[in-house]
Amino acid sequence: MSQQYDAIIIGSGSNGLAAAIHLQQKGLKTAIFEQASSPGGSTRTEEVTLPGFKHDIGSAILPMGVASPFFRTLPLDEHGLEWIYPDIPYAHPFDDGTALACFQDIDRTAAQLYKDENSYKKLFKPIVEKWPQLEYNLLGPLSFPDHPVELLKFGLKALPSAKMLVNHYFKEDKSKVFFYGSAAHSTLPLNTIASASFGLVLTTMAHKFGWPFPKGGAGKFIEALLSYYKSMGGEIFLNKKVEDVNELPKAKAYLFDVTPEQLLKIKGTEFPSLYRKRMGNYNYGAGVFKIDWALSKPIPFTNEKCRKAGTIHLGFTKKEMEESEDSVHNNRATDTPYVLIAQHSVFDNTRAPDGKHTAWAYCHVENGSTKDFTKQIEDQIERAAPGFKGCILAKSTMNTHQLEVFNPNIIGGDINGGKQDITQLFTRPIAKISPYSTPNPSIYICSSSTPPGGGVHGMSGFNAAKKVISDHFNDLKQK
Repeated sequence: MSQQYDAIIIGSGSNGLAAAIHLQQKGLKTAIFEQASSPGGSTRTEEVTLPGFKHDIGSAILPMGVASPFFRTLPLDEHGLEWIYPDIPYAHPFDDGTALACFQDIDRTAAQLYKDENSYKKLFKPIVEKWPQLEYNLLGPLSFPDHPVELLKFGLKALPSAKMLVNHYFKEDKSKVFFYGSAAHSTLPLNTIASASFGLVLTTMAHKFGWPFPKGGAGKFIEALLSYYKSMGGEIFLNKKVEDVNELPKAKAYLFDVTPEQLLKIKGTEFPSLYRKRMGNYNYGAGVFKIDWALSKPIPFTNEKCRKAGTIHLGFTKKEMEESEDSVHNNRATDTPYVLIAQHSVFDNTRAPDGKHTAWAYCHVENGSTKDFTKQIEDQIERAAPGFKGCILAKSTMNTHQLEVFNPNIIGGDINGGKQDITQLFTRPIAKISPYSTPNPSIYICSSSTPPGGGVHGMSGFNAAKKVISDHFNDLKQK
């Protein structure tokens, strides 16, 4: 293991792989060191209920994987990746049996909203149309924008809370709840500044790119990335937990796909005390409680729109949604949590034995909570799909502690690599000109704890790799 490399990447999640691929593309010699026995971080597929039922243990629906400005330049289809696009990206049911669907077509989506039809189009059409001018600035560190006017227009919509935005744009409660469904992916209270930004970006992704997932499991995305990386000469070493930088082969740069808490535990970094103190103050966000089910048939949603959607958001009233997300951050439990569901096998028959199905869901919980939310989640699904519980053949649950064991980056169950509020949205892990570099000129952080944060987009790794090239390989910058 004494071989010399240009750069070494620690961690093989989507960001670590993105960093390694970009550096390898530039002709550098790289290697990935992964502590687990299989690559992918949170993006893995396993049989955890019954034989033949393939479940995505972490990430399940990957809209940012197909929308990523970096990933979409890669020839991943040549390495076995096949995207599946559900008929409807996501849907949101209500207690009266109705549901709203986010179709890829904006006009079709808006037509369901009655009084709010024109407001919906006014809100989303400019963002979808101008997305190519926005994406690099929104998916990177703070910098002078390439298109400042368009970014300012987006910012005026994105900086308010989700609650402020829906009250400004929409009259109907169902329209407001519909937007809350995507905004709540932020894991922030819906009255928090900038929580609207998550709803805007994710809904824009649905309209512009869809919310697809890889055929055969999210792990197929990692397999394709790794296959492409290896085809260029990249190397990966599994079961290699790094506890000391000095254990690694010599390299000009070391890129850590880990969170601040983990990076501070690595020996040999020689970080000064002030940097350690600032990194130690990094805030982690809410956790999740997750369930995978093996089912005898598809989830029997009352509304047809839900049966045709890859993702379903559950939260049946505006008050219920607001109280659910607020309770997570205020030490209160709720029996009616906001629930996210993915139903892959409806569209992908490789996920389960013939005639059988899988389902994936989670709700937000306090960071570090070990409470079992199985009943609350299943009760919420039963409201929209009477008879659901009778379809369950087997289940696998994971609380925040079990998720962190599965992937040490999920600190306290936080799947976003840190709280994504206004103080840590662009200035993560700390406020500095380059969020990817550290006081040690050879050590970088490339995880979702850097801009643009959580999601399977690889942009944190890509941006960190660009910084490495700028700092250490000036002759490659123009390639």
